Amino acid sequence: MKSLPILLLLTGAMLWSLAANALLPVHAWVDALFPAGERSIEQIRLVYGLMPRAVVAVLVGAALGLAGSLLQRVLRNPLADPTVLGVSAGAQLALVGATLFAPALLAPGRLPVALAGAAASAALVFLIGRRRGFEPTRMVVVGLLVGLMATSLATALTLAHGQYLLSLVIWNGGSLVQQDWSAVTRLSVVLGLCLLLALGLLRPMQLLSIGAETAGALGMRVGLMRAVIITIAVLLTAMVSAEVGLIGFIGLAAPTIVRALGFRREAWRLIACMVAGGGLLLLCDSGVLLLDKVVGEMFPVGAVTGLIGGPLMLWLLPRLAGRTPAGSASTGETRLAVSPLRHVALLVALLVAGSLLGLALGRGPAGWTLLSVDQVSAFLPLRLPRLAAAVAAGALLAGAGAILQRTTSNPLASPEVMGVSAGAALGFGLAVFVMPAPDPLSLLLAAGLGGAVVLAVVARVAVKTGMPTDRILLTGLALSALASTLLSAMMSGGDARAWVILTWLSGSTSTVGPMEAFVLLVLAGLLLLFSLLSARWLTILPLGAEITGGLGVSPLARASLFLAAGIATGTATVLVGPVSFVGLMAPHIARTLGLATGGIFAAGSMLIGAFLMMLADAGSRLAAFPYELPLGLFATLLGTPWLLLHMTRQTR
Repeated sequence: MKSLPILLLLTGAMLWSLAANALLPVHAWVDALFPAGERSIEQIRLVYGLMPRAVVAVLVGAALGLAGSLLQRVLRNPLADPTVLGVSAGAQLALVGATLFAPALLAPGRLPVALAGAAASAALVFLIGRRRGFEPTRMVVVGLLVGLMATSLATALTLAHGQYLLSLVIWNGGSLVQQDWSAVTRLSVVLGLCLLLALGLLRPMQLLSIGAETAGALGMRVGLMRAVIITIAVLLTAMVSAEVGLIGFIGLAAPTIVRALGFRREAWRLIACMVAGGGLLLLCDSGVLLLDKVVGEMFPVGAVTGLIGGPLMLWLLPRLAGRTPAGSASTGETRLAVSPLRHVALLVALLVAGSLLGLALGRGPAGWTLLSVDQVSAFLPLRLPRLAAAVAAGALLAGAGAILQRTTSNPLASPEVMGVSAGAALGFGLAVFVMPAPDPLSLLLAAGLGGAVVLAVVARVAVKTGMPTDRILLTGLALSALASTLLSAMMSGGDARAWVILTWLSGSTSTVGPMEAFVLLVLAGLLLLFSLLSARWLTILPLGAEITGGLGVSPLARASLFLAAGIATGTATVLVGPVSFVGLMAPHIARTLGLATGGIFAAGSMLIGAFLMMLADAGSRLAAFPYELPLGLFATLLGTPWLLLHMTRQTR
């Protein structure tokens, strides 16, 4: 079985030869390589297209396999890889930002920009994880959250610059298409250098795999050695991102395969990871080429490799060594408000005042202005539905987040993090692609079903395995990654419907009419009523399964709360898009204000979520007049700094 990496490589090569043979028969390959005269179009496509593409696939897979192996060894974490830890997403955001705003930075090549983004993302993840001793579950949670934030920002920026839309969407999906051998040269140099450095660090890695304390007692400078090894992995990831875009989860799959084969010597383990990674990526890319011959649709290989990551993470979660240290999933001691109803009344007053100001505030060629009564009346039919939709959607997402945090006893649970929003987005995307002309009701049902399916899987895994709350959270993140990958695969083919999905993904209330706004308001009211009626459940469920059962709360209570959260998320998502972090941030602010008991917690969270979405909607409408920016961008910009600050403080 130790020959499995080589078998993967040979199988990929065989499938590639079948795809190449369909372009040009094998017996004509020698003439294509050493032509007597001018090459034909088929010969050029083979020599400068398919052949360097195959070599690039092997080199990129090897680089990701080596990076994943280094990260897993130095962190003692079987889930560590450049995608999971947010390094690839950081490189993606840096390259998208440079392409849109500072293309001159790309003149020397894309590697420096990608390296800067990957390094910044890695530094943030490891800074937060270091304060918990690089505990495996905490590192993965932080990495995936940072990756989600970077990806959402890159998506919003891409959408805001439509002239680059198609190329950026395809690049974000990871494309191995080549037109010469220059990428092979660059990848070979960087990979060879990193391999030599890694082989020179075999002994330190062996000591680190035993434990940081033991390595430090033997005289190793643990912090410096970790930084050096992580720098090698970041350089490999940045090089891959600069050359071919995002290729996900090869760095997770290759070390997993090699670990199961039982290699004992560290050098052979690293080389086997490189061979397995190269074989896996060549196998996936060859499958893409053969699929193109059958259906006439070329998918970026990065969208295909992502299908490996979600199921593999779900399989690895019950085997993840180490539990979150006591108290790591909590936010510390919560201060209860002396008069919670007064806080709720103040939130209502702020929401009403902000809404009135939003209706009256405008921006024109002369600058900011307050509209007159007649002007407000004229614009009211346009502004009121979108304002009502934003307020209601924020309340629904925040209410869903409050319910999920109470039912899972995890302050990091939210519709975005637990995969509910991604599941709803996938349901929306499938409806757009499968149905000839889907009506709003069909889209609503599809999105709601997608979110409910993800929640059902998370709940089943939690009940069946008895995993702690951080593992449940990781299950949601794994499903979110899988759903996002499937959605990227659908969009990356260049179909015109990709624009519909990408526009919706950024979040917008501009197309919401009075009926849709009314539906959202009614559902927000129903969710508030349900939360108040379920106040006892929301108070007892965080105490744990044993206490909950002893107090007579049936499993049906948790299932009902999950269902309510899924419906709320799906409805808000299909009408205004999967807005990021409102469902995560609003409950935290409510807890900070002392609104931490049962129904008051849910009601306060919904009011705060409504207020945040009102601010985001006003910002997206007014900040770049006369153009409207994505609502999701503003929601992310509101949530990201606060979330990072909270997680940094949480680890102290």
